[in-house]
Amino acid sequence: MPRRRITFRQLETFAAVARLQSFTRAADALHLTQPAVSIQIRQIADAIGLPLFEQHGREVLLTSAGEELLETVRSLDDVWNRFESAIDDIKGLRRGKLRVALVTTAKYFLPRMLGAFCKRYPEIDIELEIASRDKIVERLRGNQDDLYVMSHPPADIDIVSYPFLDNEYVVIAPLNHRAVGQSVTLQDLADEPFLLRETGSGSRLAVDQHLRETGIALKVRLSLASNEAIRELVASGMGLAILSRHALGGQPADAGIAVLDVTDFVLKRPWTVVHLRSKLLSLPAQAFLDALLHTGLA
Repeated sequence: MPRRRITFRQLETFAAVARLQSFTRAADALHLTQPAVSIQIRQIADAIGLPLFEQHGREVLLTSAGEELLETVRSLDDVWNRFESAIDDIKGLRRGKLRVALVTTAKYFLPRMLGAFCKRYPEIDIELEIASRDKIVERLRGNQDDLYVMSHPPADIDIVSYPFLDNEYVVIAPLNHRAVGQSVTLQDLADEPFLLRETGSGSRLAVDQHLRETGIALKVRLSLASNEAIRELVASGMGLAILSRHALGGQPADAGIAVLDVTDFVLKRPWTVVHLRSKLLSLPAQAFLDALLHTGLA
């Protein structure tokens, strides 16, 4: 299959159709006509000798050949981004693109670190994705970003992990709770209702593992995907909760909650920044990784 028969423009069009699952939406995004998009996709398929998409209702989904091509396109994008960054660096510039994805709890501290990086390198374009752990792991598996920030990296993906910041979990209660200002044990609180993060989140995985190791069973009244909702419900007196200290803000009392002194509850998991082991980091991504590790250790 002669490589010269497939152009970068065609690959860009293919990636847009794969991302949007629609020839029409891809045409709109690329400012092309739908026939032009269809022709480019057909030309790639003819060069490969296999179909790239199959129709499912109003959406188009990738075939096995399409999945392989999309993975290759993302790898080529990594190589090209690094080349562009290298050329800009040779010119004395620090331009390029940085794509960072993080789990929702990391939004309370990571943007500040990213902001400091942007001030240092104002010419770098930033793409930031914030989502649940499951979504971030899915993006990691698909090599959609440069770097990923989470507290519980997946064990079934070949990745490189860099711990850079402590993630401490604490028990919170409404301000008028009987245990506020007292020293208690987690067992003392075991009969009270608890509000925890949803199953599968990094926070829930850490808490569940700790409970298994200590043999303590909590009464989980509700599982939620929102730190903000949990804080509000705790403040209203609906129950206690275990959250990352990073999710509480600077003054928990202003939100109507207090951090309890639970003497036998010590749970820390490091925040980690990860990338696929096969990932070829662009210069902006490498620079941000270095800055993140330096900031976290400072």
